[in-house]
Amino acid sequence: MQADQSGWYKSSFSMQNGDCVEARRRTEGGLHVRDSKRTEATAIAFEAAPWAAFAQALKADTLDAR
Repeated sequence: MQADQSGWYKSSFSMQNGDCVEARRRTEGGLHVRDSKRTEATAIAFEAAPWAAFAQALKADTLDAR
């Protein structure tokens, strides 16, 4: 993943249609996440521990899609 000059980045696995999220590390830890098609909208802030748990659950495929 390569960050642009503002620090926002998205996965290299993102589709070309733009249906992606972008992320930027927070100076106090954790990260901000936003819709790549609505960059002017408010980003969601995640603390480091909850984001790490979410990422681990994604990798382990243990999230319930309901």
